Amino acid sequence: MDKNSDNNFLKTGTTTVGILGKDIVVLAADKRATAGHLIVDKNVKKVMPINEDMAVTIAGTVSDIQLIVKYVKSELKLKELKTGRKATVKEAANLLSGINYHNIRRYAGIGGVCHFLFGGTDAHGQHLYDLFPDGSITEITKKDGFISSGSGSVFAFGVLEDQWKPDLSESEAIDLAYRAINAALQRDTASGQGVDVFVIDKKGVRSAGQKLLNTKLN
Repeated sequence: MDKNSDNNFLKTGTTTVGILGKDIVVLAADKRATAGHLIVDKNVKKVMPINEDMAVTIAGTVSDIQLIVKYVKSELKLKELKTGRKATVKEAANLLSGINYHNIRRYAGIGGVCHFLFGGTDAHGQHLYDLFPDGSITEITKKDGFISSGSGSVFAFGVLEDQWKPDLSESEAIDLAYRAINAALQRDTASGQGVDVFVIDKKGVRSAGQKLLNTKLN
């Protein structure tokens, strides 16, 4: 995650994970923010609730992310007040992907790069989307089961590919999220300090806590 604010683009460093289980979405991320080779923050919240039913993992330029998340929260609340109903997860994810589309083109590739994993619950069930910095949006289906982003994702994907299975229980999905992020913490210098995990089910969004991980899990 890049906290650089000048016009010299720095490679985003972070690891985020989204997992679909049985009637559940788990979102997880590490807690380190970097600027080049410098660790500038060791306690970053990279999983952010949007409302009581939706949350995102974040990777990219901090200032843009903070502003975009505030904007999406406001737009969803306004939509609810105007229409008398809550936005679906698909509607909210499309709103965010549209912002990404315009944001990266405004900066012409110099900055404003934001990558989100978007999870939520609505009347149609639980949903998980990958919102790429270029504005593209991909729904992660139950057949796919998981997604990861950031510089440590190559390590997280190895664990996810090997250990994910359909209809994971809540405890199994949380444990897999910890293991996937921890694999990145072992090898990716831009990811570190620990793991935040959030759970989304039909009751809404809640924190599953955090762990400080720096060793192999048994």
